[in-house]
Amino acid sequence: ERPRFTQPEIQRANLADVILRMKAFGLGDIERFPFINMPAAKSIRAGYALLEELGALDASDNIADSVRVLTPIGRELARLPVDPTVGRMILQARTEKALREVVIIAAGLSIQDPRERPMDKQQQADAAHRRFVHPDSDFLTLLNIWEAYHGEFETMAQAKLRRFCRDHFLSYTRMREWRDIHSQLHTIVAEHKWRLNEKPATFEQVHRALLAGLLGNVGMKSETDASFTGA
Repeated sequence: ERPRFTQPEIQRANLADVILRMKAFGLGDIERFPFINMPAAKSIRAGYALLEELGALDASDNIADSVRVLTPIGRELARLPVDPTVGRMILQARTEKALREVVIIAAGLSIQDPRERPMDKQQQADAAHRRFVHPDSDFLTLLNIWEAYHGEFETMAQAKLRRFCRDHFLSYTRMREWRDIHSQLHTIVAEHKWRLNEKPATFEQVHRALLAGLLGNVGMKSETDASFTGA
């Protein structure tokens, strides 16, 4: 009873990136573009909504999405070959002087969690991961993992690095993927001649930059039950 073919990616993915680049390159409206497999109207609306949330589209009322134009932020985002949410964090980090930390965290958010927790070794994994935990932020916990790994990376051969990952219940493959994505983002930053901050960014600077790309993830926990109120 399963469908004969996998659903096309353009009908599954968030279309914000597609809409952003079509507008930047003057390719017309996504609603009228002759795709082989037309994306759902709901997905198109969600793409426009995300771009508005990121400040990439003008927020004019009473006009159709298709005729809205890119803001200066939107034009900058279109030049970055990354997901718009990640790009928005990087642009804000430039303003907040937190570019070094946010490029690391943004690359980490682009991969699957590098921490491993095997069913038969959950307690040992939790104990090993405790070394990295930041009491107030999962994002800074990611940064701590990166710093610990790269503190060893400078001095260890590949075999010892693998052992380091095994001892700390980290995926060596995902850590390599994280390094690759970070290297790509670092190259983009260098090409735009944006300066990495030499002074460590504060908690507030890092989180303000991340918040710019993650407004839709903000929630306030209810005092009476386990629900959250979204932004």
